[in-house]
Amino acid sequence: MKVALITGVTGQDGSYLAELLLEKGYIVHGIKRRSSLFNTDRIDHLYQDPHDPDQRFILHYGDLTDAMNLTKIIQECQPDEIYNLGAMSHVAVSFDTPEYVGNVDGLGTLRILEAVRILGLEKKTKIYQASTSELYGGMSENKNEKGFYDENSPFYPRSPYGVAKIYGFWITKNYREAYNMFACNGILFNHESPRRGETFVTRKITRAVAKIALGLQEKFFLGNLDAQRDWGHAKDYVRMMWMILQAEQPEDWVIATGSTTRVRDFVRLAFKDVGIELEFKGTGVEEKAYVIACNHKDYQVKIGKEVLSVDPSYFRPTEVDVLIGDPSKAKQKLGWVPEHDLASLVKDMMQGDLALMKKDLDLLKAGHDILKQAE
Repeated sequence: MKVALITGVTGQDGSYLAELLLEKGYIVHGIKRRSSLFNTDRIDHLYQDPHDPDQRFILHYGDLTDAMNLTKIIQECQPDEIYNLGAMSHVAVSFDTPEYVGNVDGLGTLRILEAVRILGLEKKTKIYQASTSELYGGMSENKNEKGFYDENSPFYPRSPYGVAKIYGFWITKNYREAYNMFACNGILFNHESPRRGETFVTRKITRAVAKIALGLQEKFFLGNLDAQRDWGHAKDYVRMMWMILQAEQPEDWVIATGSTTRVRDFVRLAFKDVGIELEFKGTGVEEKAYVIACNHKDYQVKIGKEVLSVDPSYFRPTEVDVLIGDPSKAKQKLGWVPEHDLASLVKDMMQGDLALMKKDLDLLKAGHDILKQAE
């Protein structure tokens, strides 16, 4: 029975990956950070009592900034595979916490690689490093002849997050070549799901649209509506992570859909899922979205209502306008094929957030207060 260790197991990708590996018969160890609040809601359905004689899902307290802790956990687990998914992964926030993101996303990767080397597990333990499309920085001159970013495209990160991740990428590649370790980078383009963090733009959109459709919110604010991203479903991407570590040779891989969508169009798709049509008026910071039709009997919003405005405070200091990946290598060499398109992704996210917000609506109808969370 294979043993896997997942950092970031409480996150979107970590939770889906844990499900996948358990289905495949693995023993799964996960690292979670200590918190005074419960932070395991994405994996609570996987929890097993430590007294269970058939326990295959085991959690450890740890942190990517603590080398001794990581070394101890790896020594105890003796994993066949390590998936380093833990990170401070919010690009905009990385400008506010550049030192922290460098410590976690950059040096955290080194700590795992060095722990495996020190423990003499170079031949036993395969390592997957979660890299990012933010390495490319959206530089158009660095795309391949098809107009995509691939495994050979030059990097030009434009955020502290991207810079930290580029260290993680190169130190993984260096340890692979220097110590003959099975260590791989997966360059993941944007991937979403109902488990996406609430402050990421796609989830911010679907949460707001669900609230507006149910009468719980008047409008919401976004930054650059013209930004284009290559959005896929996290379930497809974690399956590719597993496939990468089953390959014959360690390599680096782009994980993407090969299509791109503007933020504005993602907003349209989310409202369309509840039967609401929008018209966008104005340009730049003056652009706004208005309701022009409601085609679902359960979700009626006043025609002409303004539901979206641009807030310049959400603009990044250095914006990445377009990111689109070329998954040809993954498809040709490993046979990876995404099972979800953008429409099904949006529907999945909207169904999840509608169900979530209907609980708030029920609480209000019963005379209770609900949390007012910052979006």
